[in-house]
Amino acid sequence: MIISENHIMKRHSNMKIGGVAKNFIEIESKEELFPLLKKSKNYFIIGNGTNTLINDEYLDIDFISLKKLRNITVIGENKINVEAGLDFGFLIRYMSENDLSGLEELSGIPGTVGGLIFMNGGAYGREIFDCIESVEILDSDGNIKTIEKKDLKIGYRYTEIKEKSWVVLSANFSFKKGFNKELVKEIKTKRETNQPIELPNLGSTFKNPEGYFSARLIIDAGLQGLKIGGAQVSLKHPNFIVNDGTATFNDVLNIVKTVQDTVKEKFNVNLEKEIIVIK
Repeated sequence: MIISENHIMKRHSNMKIGGVAKNFIEIESKEELFPLLKKSKNYFIIGNGTNTLINDEYLDIDFISLKKLRNITVIGENKINVEAGLDFGFLIRYMSENDLSGLEELSGIPGTVGGLIFMNGGAYGREIFDCIESVEILDSDGNIKTIEKKDLKIGYRYTEIKEKSWVVLSANFSFKKGFNKELVKEIKTKRETNQPIELPNLGSTFKNPEGYFSARLIIDAGLQGLKIGGAQVSLKHPNFIVNDGTATFNDVLNIVKTVQDTVKEKFNVNLEKEIIVIK
């Protein structure tokens, strides 16, 4: 494993906010992980930080990265095993090169495969678990297990893996033939047109409450464009909070709370955060 002490975390969050962490640790094999977790008093498994807001003060935390676990192994016809640390974009590229189809709607999501599995990430009506057969996890007792999809509780931006704080190590995927390049181009255009990808952000800030769209609630509450410090409710997509380059951790927390409180007051609807906050 590779250990970096007093590590600057700003570079590990898409929001470009973050303080100095006690340690940043890159493991090089899954066998290294459990002894490390047992030894650490306070740790966080970090992927690409695409939905993770990190405190900009000192963090007495061991941030553990699985980014070196990024192998893809063919296990059958149109079936592959993918390790958790692989950038999701590389999986889409592999699908394109091998004419595999099933997750094109998720193209452009900037997370890791493990991160998307952990929260059942998705977009445009598709979720990553639509193409998963089983997931290899490390449980809280240090056991490495492979769990079939049918034996896992899965929901909208929810998995039993997240609920029980298991660590995703890899997953077996099953695809169809016929990669849809035109759909990927269409999704790319939609993202560029409708999302503020030109500014630091963490993707969708809030989950969609049942029967509602968070973006519509934010617009109807008159909050689109709201700015606190260097953080702003995006004018391009109101469920995104962007950083103008000067935002602090507290700026983002304050704008999140203001949106939640205002939507609750006006519509009696609770907005649950989709982003992860590390204090």
